[in-house]
Amino acid sequence: METQPASSESAPASPGGREAVEALIWGRLRECFDPEIPLNIVDLGLVYDVSVTGAQANVKMTLTSPGCHLGGQIAGNVQERLLALEQIEEANVELVWDPPWHQSMISEEGRKALGLDAS
Repeated sequence: METQPASSESAPASPGGREAVEALIWGRLRECFDPEIPLNIVDLGLVYDVSVTGAQANVKMTLTSPGCHLGGQIAGNVQERLLALEQIEEANVELVWDPPWHQSMISEEGRKALGLDAS
């Protein structure tokens, strides 16, 4: 599904370039973890949308609970990792609550890693 970029040039100008940067972003998001759950935020199902406009990355994500006291830390970690990409000059992380997160949003790979059943 995701492809590796052919090069690490600056901000993409073509749709193919944007797709390559989006793939890099998804990779970085898989390096971000909820400190209370040993699983990355992508496999947890917390990331709802990723878009790239020029050198700007936009991520819409949620948390496992609206009352999560680590939300700022998680969002800050996401922003920091995205800004470390050469192609990204601005990273916006928006926490959203609709739809509310539920365990059913965990990926199959994530469910296996957590020892949850696949149903």
